[in-house]
Amino acid sequence: MKNPINKKRNINMRSYAMYGLLIVMILGAIYFYGLSKNVVHEKTYDEFIADVTKGNVEEISITPKSGSSIYVIEGKLKDYAKMESFTVKVPYSEAVMEKVLNYADTMEFKIVTNQDPGSISVISIIVDVLPLVVLVFLSIYLFSRIAGGNNKSMDFGKSTAKLNADGGKVKFTDVAGLKEEKEEVRELIDFLKNPKKFQKLGARIPKGVLLVGPPGTGKTLLAKAVAGEANVPFYYISGSDFVELFVGVGASRVRDMFKEAKHNAPCLIFIDEIDAVGRQRGTGIGGGHDEREQTLNQLLTEMDGFGANEGIIIIAATNRPDVLDPALLRPGRFDRQVTVNYPDASEREEILKVHARNKKLAEDVSLKNLSRRTPGFSGADLENLLNESALLAVRRNKNSISMDEIDEATDRVLMGPAKVSRKITDKEKKLVSLHEAGHAVIGIKLDDASDVQKITIIPRGMAGGYTMMLPKEEKMNLATKNELLAQITGLLGGRVSEELFFGEISTGASDDFSKATRIARSMVTEYGMSDLGPVQLEEKQGNVFLGRDYDKAKNFSDTVALEIDQEVRKIMDSCYKQATKILKENKDLVFKISDVLIEHETITKEEIEELVESGKISKYEIKEKKTKEKKGDQE
Repeated sequence: MKNPINKKRNINMRSYAMYGLLIVMILGAIYFYGLSKNVVHEKTYDEFIADVTKGNVEEISITPKSGSSIYVIEGKLKDYAKMESFTVKVPYSEAVMEKVLNYADTMEFKIVTNQDPGSISVISIIVDVLPLVVLVFLSIYLFSRIAGGNNKSMDFGKSTAKLNADGGKVKFTDVAGLKEEKEEVRELIDFLKNPKKFQKLGARIPKGVLLVGPPGTGKTLLAKAVAGEANVPFYYISGSDFVELFVGVGASRVRDMFKEAKHNAPCLIFIDEIDAVGRQRGTGIGGGHDEREQTLNQLLTEMDGFGANEGIIIIAATNRPDVLDPALLRPGRFDRQVTVNYPDASEREEILKVHARNKKLAEDVSLKNLSRRTPGFSGADLENLLNESALLAVRRNKNSISMDEIDEATDRVLMGPAKVSRKITDKEKKLVSLHEAGHAVIGIKLDDASDVQKITIIPRGMAGGYTMMLPKEEKMNLATKNELLAQITGLLGGRVSEELFFGEISTGASDDFSKATRIARSMVTEYGMSDLGPVQLEEKQGNVFLGRDYDKAKNFSDTVALEIDQEVRKIMDSCYKQATKILKENKDLVFKISDVLIEHETITKEEIEELVESGKISKYEIKEKKTKEKKGDQE
């Protein structure tokens, strides 16, 4: 196999040679163009003497010609243009030279006598050629800097896949959680290390493994760990690296990638975001995409065509498996799909431990408690959470990361940074506090509702405040009808509180209405949780190019559409009435939470529980008491 470094060096040398030749040609053209502008008239000696006697000569220069007894006279006449001159060749004679000098004295024109140029020929050559050589090499250097040392003009159709010859340094110990997913891909490692064990029983290892899951769940990290554990060459490339402007370039890169991989077999090829090149063919308005479809056809052929790719295993990752071409997912290509989902509480704790290795945490920080407070966080979210906490601790000049920084970082990750400098009027503050208190009281008093973890009226992002509510127990993606109704009731609690206790309604509940209506419509049309019965009336059909929610399959008539709207309205009205009843019965609690929010802006779960049980928060009472005593001492 050719050394890729030498190959790249040869390509660069050819490129430099081309640049140099191009520059020399341009400079030569400029030089000869400049010469062509100079008009030189050759005269005889008699014509020259005639011009001298008439007084037409303006200046002359006399230069002896090296190696012969001839003098060259060059000069200008008075009526010549700027770039126009004449030249005369005369044999050496003292009489002739004396005659010319006498004419110069009589007619009063300028005369210059030069030395024999043969004695300074080397210096002239150096002076004439050296600037040209310096200019050529300077131009080559500048072109190489512009190209950035990574000129791809000669390898346009070559694969851009990067190679880790040692498989990388990531191991399974660096991948927290994902126990079942690791077991699924462990067979690949065993096959790459000992293929005869599988061949003895006639087993065929999967040619391709598709990692499917939401963004940030560790698909790319798992693929790197497989390569690191197997200790084999590891090619990695993004799906978008194949697709270019010109049709056929992507297919050429696929062929070259598999050709290189065969030389290093057994090896792994990892294609990240494969949906960029593996989308379903022949879809979209006006036809398909020729370059992408040709690239996909070549990929299908290489994975399971007439030729055998022994020892090459392909791992691909995507969060859009619904748009992939069916031919890509059939047995013989991507035989196995591994779903990499959001981590549960125990896996989140393991992930937090991995990312907390190089961070100094305070004694009050419990990663176990933090893992329970972050359901729905991906591995990337947890890493970002601890990093934001560390940045906040540095900003506050602390020696370790405390729970205060972690709480603030959680809010930043979920809602964005706090708008501390935003000026809020007392009316807005009262409105937002009553709105958030309405959400919180529904969550506290309604069965099947989520636990209230935190309430704040500090503006973040586009929200004037928010109430953090988490499920009582972490479970799979299942929800009962009562739990869905409780979610809708909790979302409507903010608007009901505004209407009951503030006497006005605001635009702050628009996002709550959007979420509540979406849940209610899904209950009617998808989950069969209404009087219309257990019938699925709508099904999302994501068009590959028009967007996932561009159209929906409607399996009902206009009459049924009216009934759907009526059922959605019935659910929303029922939940609204229930929210109104709960808040009227707990009016005092709403005002207590609102008053504390106006005074202190944020309430935690422990403080909420204390306020519900005793009607007060001891921590704030102690602070107020100390403040009053201090004022009394000053008086």
